[in-house]
Amino acid sequence: MSPRFDEPAISLFVREHEEPGIEVRVNFGLFAGRHATPAEIDDLAASLRELVPEFAIVAEERHEFGGDVEASVHQVVIEVAQEHDAGVPEVLGEQIVLAANGWALDCIASRHGAGAL
Repeated sequence: MSPRFDEPAISLFVREHEEPGIEVRVNFGLFAGRHATPAEIDDLAASLRELVPEFAIVAEERHEFGGDVEASVHQVVIEVAQEHDAGVPEVLGEQIVLAANGWALDCIASRHGAGAL
């Protein structure tokens, strides 16, 4: 069975991938025990708009396999292109980490009561 080139592809092989200038990974599922909701992602985006004009947020369920080990994690990944890192990616990266930590803690507290982690 050969693929039909006049139809949209379900799977694509990507040969080149442009790396983001900044990438922040939030181990949301490890602490929250669940996925981030679309509304929670919108809240994160609202807080990030104060820091950077353009970014991407990916909420993913990541499965890793190796030998006898399997792992599944729910992560939220924030990506900022190099042209938006204001020439100081370390500073902006730390600001994004702080914003993401605050967001994650607020999300966790809203579902688990007022207890602290």
